[in-house]
Amino acid sequence: MKIKFLIATLAAVLLCSSHSFAQDTRDLSPAELEKLYWDRIEEKLSIYTDADVKFMEDMIIHHSQALVMSRFAPINGASEEVQVLAARIINAQLDEIKIMQRWLLDRGLDAPSVEYDGIESVITMLQPAKENDGGHMSDPSMDKEDAMMMRGDMDMEGMDHEGEDHSEHEGMDHDNMDHSMHMDHSDMVGMLSMEQLAELRDAEGPLFDELYLEYMIQHHNGAVVMVEELFSYDGAAQGVQTYKLASDIQVDQRSEIARMQRMLNERIVSSVEE
Repeated sequence: MKIKFLIATLAAVLLCSSHSFAQDTRDLSPAELEKLYWDRIEEKLSIYTDADVKFMEDMIIHHSQALVMSRFAPINGASEEVQVLAARIINAQLDEIKIMQRWLLDRGLDAPSVEYDGIESVITMLQPAKENDGGHMSDPSMDKEDAMMMRGDMDMEGMDHEGEDHSEHEGMDHDNMDHSMHMDHSDMVGMLSMEQLAELRDAEGPLFDELYLEYMIQHHNGAVVMVEELFSYDGAAQGVQTYKLASDIQVDQRSEIARMQRMLNERIVSSVEE
Protein backbone atom coordinates (compact mmCIF):
# COMPACT_ATOMS: atom_id res chain seq x y z
CA MET A 1 0.00 0.00 0.00
CA LYS A 2 2.77 2.41 0.94
CA ILE A 3 4.75 1.55 -2.19
CA LYS A 4 1.66 2.24 -4.30
CA PHE A 5 1.19 5.56 -2.54
CA LEU A 6 4.85 6.47 -3.02
CA ILE A 7 4.73 5.66 -6.72
CA ALA A 8 1.50 7.63 -7.14
CA THR A 9 3.04 10.61 -5.33
CA LEU A 10 6.19 10.46 -7.40
CA ALA A 11 4.15 10.20 -10.57
CA ALA A 12 2.40 13.45 -9.67
CA VAL A 13 5.75 15.10 -9.02
CA LEU A 14 7.24 13.83 -12.25
CA LEU A 15 4.29 15.12 -14.26
CA CYS A 16 5.38 18.59 -13.12
CA SER A 17 9.00 17.89 -14.02
CA SER A 18 10.71 18.06 -17.37
CA HIS A 19 10.05 15.30 -19.92
CA SER A 20 13.73 14.33 -19.95
CA PHE A 21 13.78 13.95 -16.18
CA ALA A 22 10.70 11.74 -16.31
CA GLN A 23 12.38 9.60 -18.97
CA ASP A 24 15.47 9.24 -16.79
CA THR A 25 13.43 7.90 -13.86
CA ARG A 26 11.09 5.50 -15.68
CA ASP A 27 13.26 2.42 -15.02
CA LEU A 28 13.96 3.08 -11.35
CA SER A 29 12.98 0.46 -8.79
CA PRO A 30 10.56 1.32 -5.95
CA ALA A 31 13.52 1.60 -3.54
CA GLU A 32 15.34 3.94 -5.92
CA LEU A 33 12.20 6.02 -6.39
CA GLU A 34 11.78 6.30 -2.64
CA LYS A 35 15.39 7.45 -2.21
CA LEU A 36 14.89 9.99 -5.00
CA TYR A 37 11.77 11.29 -3.31
CA TRP A 38 13.49 11.83 0.05
CA ASP A 39 16.52 13.36 -1.64
CA ARG A 40 14.20 15.89 -3.26
CA ILE A 41 12.54 16.63 0.11
CA GLU A 42 15.92 17.19 1.77
CA GLU A 43 16.97 19.45 -1.10
CA LYS A 44 13.85 21.59 -0.65
CA LEU A 45 14.36 21.83 3.10
CA SER A 46 17.95 23.05 2.67
CA ILE A 47 16.94 26.18 0.74
CA TYR A 48 16.69 28.86 3.42
CA THR A 49 18.63 31.73 4.98
CA ASP A 50 18.88 33.34 8.41
CA ALA A 51 16.46 35.99 7.13
CA ASP A 52 13.89 33.28 6.32
CA VAL A 53 14.23 31.81 9.81
CA LYS A 54 13.86 35.20 11.51
CA PHE A 55 10.82 35.98 9.37
CA MET A 56 9.09 32.74 10.40
CA GLU A 57 9.91 33.19 14.08
CA ASP A 58 8.84 36.83 14.20
CA MET A 59 5.69 36.34 12.12
CA ILE A 60 4.49 33.56 14.44
CA ILE A 61 4.73 36.03 17.33
CA HIS A 62 3.18 38.82 15.25
CA HIS A 63 0.24 36.67 14.10
CA SER A 64 -0.37 35.48 17.66
CA GLN A 65 -1.10 39.01 18.84
CA ALA A 66 -3.67 39.38 16.05
CA LEU A 67 -5.40 36.29 17.46
CA VAL A 68 -5.77 37.72 20.96
CA MET A 69 -6.97 41.04 19.53
CA SER A 70 -9.59 39.27 17.44
CA ARG A 71 -10.79 37.04 20.27
CA PHE A 72 -11.93 40.15 22.15
CA ALA A 73 -14.52 40.87 19.42
CA PRO A 74 -17.37 38.50 20.41
CA ILE A 75 -17.04 39.16 24.15
CA ASN A 76 -16.71 42.96 23.86
CA GLY A 77 -19.92 43.52 21.93
CA ALA A 78 -18.38 44.14 18.52
CA SER A 79 -20.71 44.65 15.58
CA GLU A 80 -21.55 41.65 13.41
CA GLU A 81 -19.37 43.02 10.60
CA VAL A 82 -16.34 43.32 12.87
CA GLN A 83 -16.98 39.90 14.41
CA VAL A 84 -17.02 38.31 10.95
CA LEU A 85 -13.75 40.08 10.09
CA ALA A 86 -12.17 38.98 13.37
CA ALA A 87 -13.22 35.36 12.79
CA ARG A 88 -11.69 35.41 9.32
CA ILE A 89 -8.43 36.79 10.69
CA ILE A 90 -8.32 34.08 13.38
CA ASN A 91 -9.00 31.35 10.82
CA ALA A 92 -6.34 32.55 8.36
CA GLN A 93 -3.62 33.35 10.86
CA LEU A 94 -4.00 30.13 12.86
CA ASP A 95 -3.35 28.25 9.62
CA GLU A 96 -0.29 30.36 8.84
CA ILE A 97 1.11 29.94 12.36
CA LYS A 98 0.83 26.19 11.97
CA ILE A 99 2.60 26.30 8.60
CA MET A 100 5.43 28.45 9.96
CA GLN A 101 5.92 26.25 13.02
CA ARG A 102 6.10 23.16 10.81
CA TRP A 103 8.53 24.96 8.47
CA LEU A 104 10.92 25.57 11.37
CA LEU A 105 10.57 22.12 12.92
CA ASP A 106 11.12 20.37 9.59
CA ARG A 107 14.47 22.15 9.36
CA GLY A 108 15.54 21.04 12.82
CA LEU A 109 14.88 24.46 14.38
CA ASP A 110 12.94 25.47 17.47
CA ALA A 111 9.55 27.06 16.79
CA PRO A 112 7.86 29.61 19.06
CA SER A 113 4.38 28.85 20.33
CA VAL A 114 2.58 31.86 21.81
CA GLU A 115 -0.26 31.86 24.30
CA TYR A 116 -1.66 34.88 26.12
CA ASP A 117 -2.08 35.23 29.88
CA GLY A 118 -4.57 38.07 29.76
CA ILE A 119 -2.73 40.52 27.53
CA GLU A 120 0.76 39.24 28.32
CA SER A 121 2.34 36.86 25.86
CA VAL A 122 3.78 33.57 27.08
CA ILE A 123 6.19 31.97 24.62
CA THR A 124 7.07 28.28 24.63
CA MET A 125 9.69 26.96 22.25
CA LEU A 126 8.61 23.82 20.43
CA GLN A 127 11.61 21.65 19.68
CA PRO A 128 12.11 19.31 16.72
CA ALA A 129 11.31 15.68 17.43
CA LYS A 130 14.16 13.24 17.54
CA GLU A 131 15.12 11.80 14.19
CA ASN A 132 13.20 8.69 13.25
CA ASP A 133 13.30 6.47 10.20
CA GLY A 134 16.08 8.40 8.49
CA GLY A 135 15.30 11.76 10.04
CA HIS A 136 12.66 12.72 7.49
CA MET A 137 9.88 13.55 9.93
CA SER A 138 9.37 15.98 12.79
CA ASP A 139 6.81 13.75 14.51
CA PRO A 140 8.16 10.36 15.62
CA SER A 141 4.65 8.85 15.45
CA MET A 142 4.49 9.39 11.67
CA ASP A 143 5.46 6.83 9.13
CA LYS A 144 6.76 7.92 5.74
CA GLU A 145 3.32 7.71 4.13
CA ASP A 146 1.89 10.13 6.69
CA ALA A 147 4.85 12.45 6.21
CA MET A 148 4.46 12.42 2.44
CA MET A 149 0.76 13.18 2.73
CA MET A 150 1.50 16.10 5.07
CA ARG A 151 4.22 17.53 2.84
CA GLY A 152 2.15 16.88 -0.25
CA ASP A 153 -0.65 18.97 1.22
CA MET A 154 1.77 21.83 1.92
CA ASP A 155 4.04 21.72 -1.13
CA MET A 156 1.81 20.40 -3.94
CA GLU A 157 -1.61 21.84 -3.14
CA GLY A 158 -0.67 25.45 -2.48
CA MET A 159 -1.22 25.16 1.27
CA ASP A 160 -5.03 25.02 1.09
CA HIS A 161 -6.20 24.46 4.68
CA GLU A 162 -9.92 25.06 4.28
CA GLY A 163 -11.92 22.87 6.61
CA GLU A 164 -9.04 21.46 8.62
CA ASP A 165 -8.66 21.44 12.38
CA HIS A 166 -7.02 24.70 13.37
CA SER A 167 -5.25 23.46 16.50
CA GLU A 168 -1.94 25.30 16.51
CA HIS A 169 0.16 22.36 17.65
CA GLU A 170 -1.48 19.28 16.14
CA GLY A 171 1.07 16.66 15.18
CA MET A 172 3.89 18.41 17.00
CA ASP A 173 6.12 17.05 19.72
CA HIS A 174 4.50 18.28 22.95
CA ASP A 175 6.81 16.21 25.13
CA ASN A 176 9.87 18.07 23.89
CA MET A 177 9.16 21.72 24.69
CA ASP A 178 11.46 24.34 26.11
CA HIS A 179 10.46 26.36 29.16
CA SER A 180 7.88 29.11 28.67
CA MET A 181 8.71 32.76 29.16
CA HIS A 182 6.89 36.09 29.33
CA MET A 183 8.20 38.55 26.75
CA ASP A 184 7.30 42.02 25.50
CA HIS A 185 7.43 42.28 21.71
CA SER A 186 5.81 45.70 21.40
CA ASP A 187 8.97 46.97 19.69
CA MET A 188 8.28 44.67 16.73
CA VAL A 189 6.90 46.62 13.76
CA GLY A 190 3.12 47.00 13.93
CA MET A 191 2.75 45.29 17.30
CA LEU A 192 0.45 46.89 19.87
CA SER A 193 1.91 48.15 23.12
CA MET A 194 0.62 46.81 26.43
CA GLU A 195 -1.31 50.06 26.86
CA GLN A 196 -3.01 49.66 23.47
CA LEU A 197 -3.89 46.04 24.20
CA ALA A 198 -5.39 47.03 27.55
CA GLU A 199 -7.38 49.81 25.89
CA LEU A 200 -8.75 47.36 23.32
CA ARG A 201 -9.54 44.76 25.99
CA ASP A 202 -11.55 47.28 28.00
CA ALA A 203 -13.45 48.85 25.08
CA GLU A 204 -16.98 47.78 24.20
CA GLY A 205 -19.50 48.18 21.39
CA PRO A 206 -18.86 50.93 18.80
CA LEU A 207 -15.71 52.09 20.60
CA PHE A 208 -14.31 48.57 20.37
CA ASP A 209 -15.11 48.47 16.65
CA GLU A 210 -13.17 51.67 15.98
CA LEU A 211 -10.19 50.71 18.12
CA TYR A 212 -10.06 47.20 16.68
CA LEU A 213 -10.04 48.49 13.11
CA GLU A 214 -7.49 51.21 13.87
CA TYR A 215 -5.15 48.86 15.70
CA MET A 216 -5.53 45.97 13.27
CA ILE A 217 -4.66 48.30 10.39
CA GLN A 218 -1.51 49.23 12.33
CA HIS A 219 -0.83 45.54 12.96
CA HIS A 220 -1.37 44.49 9.33
CA ASN A 221 0.85 47.31 8.08
CA GLY A 222 3.59 45.91 10.29
CA ALA A 223 3.23 42.46 8.72
CA VAL A 224 3.48 43.96 5.24
CA VAL A 225 6.70 45.74 6.24
CA MET A 226 8.08 42.44 7.56
CA VAL A 227 7.44 40.77 4.20
CA GLU A 228 9.04 43.67 2.34
CA GLU A 229 12.10 43.42 4.58
CA LEU A 230 12.34 39.67 3.90
CA PHE A 231 12.23 40.23 0.15
CA SER A 232 14.94 42.90 0.43
CA TYR A 233 17.57 40.42 1.68
CA ASP A 234 19.77 38.79 -0.94
CA GLY A 235 19.02 35.08 -1.22
CA ALA A 236 15.98 35.17 1.06
CA ALA A 237 12.59 33.63 0.21
CA GLN A 238 14.07 31.42 -2.51
CA GLY A 239 12.25 28.30 -1.34
CA VAL A 240 8.86 27.84 -3.02
CA GLN A 241 6.98 27.46 0.27
CA THR A 242 8.66 30.47 1.89
CA TYR A 243 8.02 32.71 -1.11
CA LYS A 244 4.39 31.63 -1.43
CA LEU A 245 3.66 32.08 2.27
CA ALA A 246 5.25 35.53 2.44
CA SER A 247 3.55 36.63 -0.79
CA ASP A 248 0.16 35.41 0.42
CA ILE A 249 0.57 37.27 3.70
CA GLN A 250 1.50 40.45 1.83
CA VAL A 251 -1.43 40.26 -0.61
CA ASP A 252 -4.04 39.18 1.96
CA GLN A 253 -3.10 41.79 4.53
CA ARG A 254 -2.97 44.63 2.02
CA SER A 255 -6.46 43.64 0.91
CA GLU A 256 -7.70 43.53 4.50
CA ILE A 257 -6.09 46.90 5.26
CA ALA A 258 -8.10 48.49 2.44
CA ARG A 259 -11.29 46.81 3.66
CA MET A 260 -10.72 47.82 7.29
CA GLN A 261 -9.93 51.41 6.29
CA ARG A 262 -13.28 51.61 4.48
CA MET A 263 -15.06 50.18 7.52
CA LEU A 264 -13.31 52.65 9.81
CA ASN A 265 -14.08 55.61 7.55
CA GLU A 266 -17.76 54.66 7.49
CA ARG A 267 -17.87 54.63 11.29
CA ILE A 268 -16.08 57.97 11.56
CA VAL A 269 -18.53 59.58 9.11
CA SER A 270 -21.48 58.04 10.92
CA SER A 271 -20.32 59.32 14.31
CA VAL A 272 -19.83 62.84 12.91
CA GLU A 273 -23.32 62.87 11.40
CA GLU A 274 -24.82 61.85 14.72
